[in-house]
Amino acid sequence: MKQYTNWLVLGVVALIAVNSTFFVVDQRQTALVFQLGKVMRVETTPGLKWKIPFLQDVRYFSSQIITLDTPDPERFITAEKKNVLVDSFVKWRIVDVKQYFVSVHGDESLANTRLAQTVNSIMREEFGKRTIHDVVSGERDKVMEVLRTKADSDARKIGVQVLDVRLKRVDFPMEISDSVYKRMDAERKRVANELRASGAAEGEKIKADADRQREIILAEAYRDAQQTKGEGDAKASALYAAAFGKNPEFYSFYRSLEAYKQSFKNKSDVMVLDPSSSFFKYLKSSGKAGK
Repeated sequence: MKQYTNWLVLGVVALIAVNSTFFVVDQRQTALVFQLGKVMRVETTPGLKWKIPFLQDVRYFSSQIITLDTPDPERFITAEKKNVLVDSFVKWRIVDVKQYFVSVHGDESLANTRLAQTVNSIMREEFGKRTIHDVVSGERDKVMEVLRTKADSDARKIGVQVLDVRLKRVDFPMEISDSVYKRMDAERKRVANELRASGAAEGEKIKADADRQREIILAEAYRDAQQTKGEGDAKASALYAAAFGKNPEFYSFYRSLEAYKQSFKNKSDVMVLDPSSSFFKYLKSSGKAGK
């Protein structure tokens, strides 16, 4: 029984020794091996590793991408001395674990604070050089690239690589948003009034042109009508003349009937004439014939 207990104790000691000698590095991690608080080596490849038991210890650090997101929009001043609110985020990861540990003691919150201060300082510098149009749309991509480059250059000092700096939103503070909106509204109304005035002028021009064309068409139609009427009257006169030449008495009789028809068209017509007038020549002849 005593021998069995001894073997059990030896097995437990061996298991503890093995566990203290070997350790596993995940593919998403980087490990630092310490000996009496001093960094002895860096393990960057995944797999089973070893260390001196009870003398050395291991600390793991993530090699994945970390996001630093600003909780609230920050205020910056542009080259026009205008305030803007900027909402941004930073993507970074550890590339030099030993330098990272020495610089910020391997504390992610300290690294985030350092990066936030760096990016904030660079953004103030870059926004101070540019107008609102530049940071909103004109040079936004260029600004983000400059921010990433400068932030990455400083971040290397603490063993960190800045992969990206993004401006999620650039907006005006509430106190000037109303004035900007009113200015935009006034500008849109001015443009609308100009378009209306231009449209009205064009409409008047079209109307005047239509009236001119109408007058031309009426004048040409009147001219053509008068010409046609003149031609008709000329033909009628020629026919009348031909008829008169063939039988003057019949022509005179026919013309008198036309005159009677036009004169006595309405019952209310009244004519005051001398009974011996030649106008009644054929009426008198008709009466004699009747007798």
